[in-house]
Amino acid sequence: MRARINPHQISPKALQPMLDMEAYLAGCGLEHSLIELVKMRVSQINGCAYCLHMHSRDARAAGESEERLHLLAAWRESSLYTDRERAALAWAESLTRIADTAAPDADFEPLRACFTEAEIVDLTLLITTINAWNRIAVGFRSQHPRTWAKAAA
Repeated sequence: MRARINPHQISPKALQPMLDMEAYLAGCGLEHSLIELVKMRVSQINGCAYCLHMHSRDARAAGESEERLHLLAAWRESSLYTDRERAALAWAESLTRIADTAAPDADFEPLRACFTEAEIVDLTLLITTINAWNRIAVGFRSQHPRTWAKAAA
C-alpha cells in the first residue's frame, strides 16, 4: 500500500484547527490513559493502522499495559477496564458507528455517572476528532513507521 498524498505538506493551514483541538484535548483534564484508549478503540473500528501505531506507542510510553491494549477490542468481556473507561468506550463506539446506533440513551446515560457534563463534551470532541483523523489517514493512505523492519535489521 502506498500513501496517496501527505495532507500535512499539501495544506497545513487546513489541518491547523485539528491540531489546535488536539492541544485543547491534551490539557482538558481527561486522563491521558483514557484519551489513548478511546483513540485506540475508535481507530480499531475504523481500521486506521497509522493511528493505531501512533496511539499504541503513546499509550505504552505513558505506562499503559500490553494486556489492556491487547484486550481493548474485547473490552466488554474484560474486567480490566474501569466503569469510567467502559462508559467512554461505549460512547466512543456508539458515536463512531452513529449511522447504525443513533447514539442511544443506553450509551449516553452511563456517562452521567462517571463524567461531568463538561467532561462529556470534551469526550465527545475527542471521539469526533479521532474519527476525523482516521478518515484523513485512511483516505490518504498515511503510512505508519515500519519499526519492526528497523528492529529486524
